[in-house]
Amino acid sequence: MGVISVEALPVDPLDALRELARGEAELDRLRFEWVRMARIAGASWEQVGEALGVTRQSAWEHFTERTRRELGANAAANLSLGEDEAMALAVDEVRSSRRRTSR
Repeated sequence: MGVISVEALPVDPLDALRELARGEAELDRLRFEWVRMARIAGASWEQVGEALGVTRQSAWEHFTERTRRELGANAAANLSLGEDEAMALAVDEVRSSRRRTSR
């Protein structure tokens, strides 16, 4: 399956690079989403790594790093929450996630 056809790229090299960068960003977004769905479906990090052609450790590090960054940004944006409130929200989210995966 080809994502970007060389013939479809703009002739101007800089425009072609911009198009490639947009395509790469979309692939990253899709890859993250499919990894998330695989994990929800019960796939192990070893299986995910194998599907991506990397080690289990590499897959785990790459995909959990993004999650940690997103959680950190969310925490920074919600500094008004007290520790107990933040913990209650985290517990609710884990419970919700477990309910979704047990279906």
